[in-house]
Amino acid sequence: MLQFIRKLFGDDIEVARACVPAGERVYAIGDIHGRSDLFAALIDAIEADDRSAGEACTTVILLGDLVDRGPDSAGVLRLARRWQAQRNVRILLGNHEEMMLRSLESTDILRHFLRHGGRQTAMSYGAQRNAFADTTTEQAQQILRETIPQADIDYIESFEDMIRIGDYVFVHAGIDPDKPLDGQSRKDLRWIREPFLSHPVPLEGVIVHGHTISEEPEDTGVRIGVDTGAYATGRLTALVLEGSRRRYIEAVEHEDATITAGSREVLA
Repeated sequence: MLQFIRKLFGDDIEVARACVPAGERVYAIGDIHGRSDLFAALIDAIEADDRSAGEACTTVILLGDLVDRGPDSAGVLRLARRWQAQRNVRILLGNHEEMMLRSLESTDILRHFLRHGGRQTAMSYGAQRNAFADTTTEQAQQILRETIPQADIDYIESFEDMIRIGDYVFVHAGIDPDKPLDGQSRKDLRWIREPFLSHPVPLEGVIVHGHTISEEPEDTGVRIGVDTGAYATGRLTALVLEGSRRRYIEAVEHEDATITAGSREVLA
């Protein structure tokens, strides 16, 4: 945002950078997609970072898409619930959680869900690899209902649509830039890409989101995208906000299958 405004009005203009309230610290984690191993490592790194960074009122935000595609969606939900018992962890409902919930009622959505990572989610709850072979959609839906515990369904239904802290707005996918924040549809909050991703003009706040994969976290000034494709790349990223400062922590899977976590340097 700062660079954009200076392009409009010149380099001499002084522009206040977006901030979180004094005394607060926020960690926003991108799409986990069933990578409980990366998530566990990032939790440890965030806890260590929070201890070393000094006293603050700390909020952790999971930006949605905890489930599907990766191998252990059930484990991710267990870790999230356990972490919530220890500190303030807020969770946004992503488009994959939406598909998971709706697939229990709609066979049309069920087909979409199974094609885009739902099989891996069911397997993480104990379903056999070939459980959905040679079944009708109604039979597949019944398998899913019997496999996913009602407690986890209820838990996912408790996830939020939007979170605002200071000058930042946290959503899963983005917002419709032509509508005010209080007029956003749930569809856009969970599914939108364009025209949000290329929108150049400052909005009601800096939008922090996941949903769209990028190799590096994308800070355009208008938005900050932190989905670094954990299920495919082995990199799970968290944005850290304190005052006007922005930095990153990541968990990384290496070629030898070991995982390390710590500060991430982002290319300018």
